[in-house]
Formats: sequence, C-alpha cells, structure tokens
Amino acid sequence: MAETAENSVLNSSVHHGVDGAVGIPEASWYVAIVNSRHEKKAADNLAQMGLESFVATQDELRIWKNGRRKIVARVVIPSTVFIRCTEAQRRRIVALPYINRFLVNRMADSGTLNKPVATIPDEQIQTLKFMLGQSDHEVNFIPGPFAANEKVRVIRGKLKGLEGIVMHNADDTTRKLIVRMGILGGATVTISPLALSRL
Repeated sequence: MAETAENSVLNSSVHHGVDGAVGIPEASWYVAIVNSRHEKKAADNLAQMGLESFVATQDELRIWKNGRRKIVARVVIPSTVFIRCTEAQRRRIVALPYINRFLVNRMADSGTLNKPVATIPDEQIQTLKFMLGQSDHEVNFIPGPFAANEKVRVIRGKLKGLEGIVMHNADDTTRKLIVRMGILGGATVTISPLALSRL
C-alpha cells in the first residue's frame, strides 16, 4: 500500500540517519502558511506526526453581548505555523493538504530568481514566546520591514530584559515597543516609558 504524506513525514522525523558527509541533519524553524483559522488544527496534526510546531497565540478575555465571558487564545500571526524540522522533512511537509506553502526570504540574494526558504533563529522564536506569555497588554504583529527608531531595553516588569525599538504614541503616556523578528517583521506591545531605558 502506498505510504501517505503524513506517514512519510513521520518516518523521516523519527529517523536520525546521516545526511551525506555532514552528519545528522540540523532542524530549523520554518514558517508554514496555512488557511486562515486553521492554524491550531494544522499544529495539532503536526504534533500527532511527532513534529514540533508553534502557533503564536495570546490569551485574552472575550465578552459576548449576552454577558458571557471566556478566555480565548487569540492568534497573533494569522495563517502562520512555525515548524521545527530538517530541510528533508520540510520538503515532505509542504505536500500535506493543510500546508499551502512555506515563507521565502525575499530579502536574500540567492544568485538566482528563486528565493531561499526562510528560517527563523531559535532566539527569535523564544523571544516571541516570552512576549506572548508575559505581557499584560495585547501583543500585535507588524508584517514586513520597518525603519529603525530608538533602541531600548525593558528594565522593569514582566518583560524585563527584552530589547526592541520604540514607536511613540500620540497621547505620549505610553509607548509602542517593537521587537524585531527578522524577515517576519516585528511584534508590538504597549508599554509604559517608565519601564524603558535607552541602549
């Protein structure tokens, strides 16, 4: 019987053979694009296959008109699932029916018309997880590159130690902190200027 795409990926994820002369293949974080509102389902499917993935979500209180309240996990980066895998696994994953494509690095110069598939450093994934888990305010995402402004470090509060760039708000009582996420753009959160220090 023919092997399904899911089984093919699973088999490659549990096999730790050598990759030519370079030894064990190294896993990286890739950015998979899926259908809107299917991010968590895609991550669940990948988990069942033994693959590590991450959907950027933040808990928030949702209040309906009838007064019902519920904590829901809001997807911060729509249609996006981060997947940690090897390049060989990624080539199989892209064939899965719920994976539309992988993000490419449009800023990279590969020497050809084809742009390389984007990878995200583990440090940036951990920073994003830290922001989503610790911030008392809503974290949003700005796609694409942006101009640098003033570089700062958070010196107090739950986000202490986080570094980013400040964008000024009109009311001048809070600041919008932007943390660069490489080719993904930047994650933003509202923060008091009293919690910031210039780098």
